[in-house]
Amino acid sequence: MADESLLPDRAIPPRIDTTRPHQARVWNYWLGGKDNYPVDRELAGQLRHVYPGMEDIARHARAFLGRAVRHLAADAGIRQFLDIGTGLPTVDNTHEVAQRVDPSCRIVYVDNDPLVLVHAQALLTSHPQGACDYIEADVRDPDTILNLAAKTLDLSRPTALMLLGVMGTVLDDDQAHALVRNLLDALPPGSYLIFEDGTNSVKPDAAAQAERLRDEGKVYSYRLRSPEEIARFFDGLELVAPGVVSVSRWRVEAELFGVPDEVDAFGGVARKR
Repeated sequence: MADESLLPDRAIPPRIDTTRPHQARVWNYWLGGKDNYPVDRELAGQLRHVYPGMEDIARHARAFLGRAVRHLAADAGIRQFLDIGTGLPTVDNTHEVAQRVDPSCRIVYVDNDPLVLVHAQALLTSHPQGACDYIEADVRDPDTILNLAAKTLDLSRPTALMLLGVMGTVLDDDQAHALVRNLLDALPPGSYLIFEDGTNSVKPDAAAQAERLRDEGKVYSYRLRSPEEIARFFDGLELVAPGVVSVSRWRVEAELFGVPDEVDAFGGVARKR
């Protein structure tokens, strides 16, 4: 039985399958959250066994989100963010980072996990000058996402499309690229893409073991791509320096002990011309 005390209302919301691990809840566990179930923690342990350092990947990916959103809000003047595959709320959510720069920023979150919907109220604490909304939808349905997002965002104005850790769930490359292109095509020039996903280049042997768990049906479906394959998602866009790199090294703040090691998650930020 799931540990119901881990949920704020101590009840399992409807439509949540607590017998199968879910990516958002596993990552919530790695980030130190409590919105997960025993099945998620069991899988997290299995993955950590074959790939030590999964928590580092999760932590650096989250820090990349903050740096990328802060850069676009503070330096590029972006005031609208469409965050698809947002996952469960934790510290420094997109709206918190953006609205620290400008309280008028408007954010739409998109996810298809019912548990995220349960916690949507935590996401919807927008500054009065701005706005937040939550859409329950799948990245494979871009038309629904865009139609519903238009209720909160003015999609005729530059918007940051955020796809962090989500396109790995789309295993087919052609489908994944078509979905990203469909979403970008709906946004005007001056918009940006913030993209990050899991790779298999820093620790290839460990990544291969993790993928074997996937192939055996022990892990949710997720495609690890090479950094070169990640870079293809930015074709036709103007990359912001330093380009497509390990998220631990994207515009990282100066650290006492030097540049962080690479982790198996690569990403970048790029402008639509």
